Amino acid sequence: MAKYQSFQDIVDNQMVVPTQLLKNYHQLKLSETELVVLLQIHRFRTEGNGFPTPEELATHLSVSSQECSRVLRTLIQKRMLTIEQNQNEHRVLNEFYSLEPLWEKLFTVSSKPQINDKSYDENIFPLFEQEFGRPLSPFEIETINIWLDEEEQSPALIKAALREAVLMSKLNFKYIDRILREWKRKGVRTVEQAREQGRQFRQGQSPVKTSKQENKKRDISLYYNWLEEDS
Repeated sequence: MAKYQSFQDIVDNQMVVPTQLLKNYHQLKLSETELVVLLQIHRFRTEGNGFPTPEELATHLSVSSQECSRVLRTLIQKRMLTIEQNQNEHRVLNEFYSLEPLWEKLFTVSSKPQINDKSYDENIFPLFEQEFGRPLSPFEIETINIWLDEEEQSPALIKAALREAVLMSKLNFKYIDRILREWKRKGVRTVEQAREQGRQFRQGQSPVKTSKQENKKRDISLYYNWLEEDS
């Protein structure tokens, strides 16, 4: 009798996985690796660890921690995963992965998946990584998603704000966020309006440059090229 009871204990300790996820993950454009990473995050969460590191996840996967980091970034870009914060009893903020976006897509649009978000297809994330010269962190990816989803900034204006940060040699997310907030306050809605705001700001901030200084100025033709696509 004790033998069978021990097996029952094992069964009782199982994790619940929605059948719809296993049946429809391909409709959500998830790879098998992405699916398993999501399931591992779900398992860690049920065990009390809401924010497992790539190294902890990779211990239970057949991919490296570097590959796991890449998968996490992709899942956040695809809006299958977000990073949230909560406050513990000592009023210390803790981060955790939320699977709520995944469940929402799974249970509300599983019959008609709408995963081809324009903002994701606009290649915003590769553009930011190109300009920053490194992969974006999960927090930076989440910041871009907040601009797109919660603040309803258009992909074109986000690109324009990135361009302004490059031109001002202030390539950081706080500066880009300030630009977007200022444009929103002023009612800037198009790339052309954003360019005009940028020109006015730089004319008011920049001293007169000598011809020698002008020669050292960075070639910005590339940024005009990728902005032209959105105008």
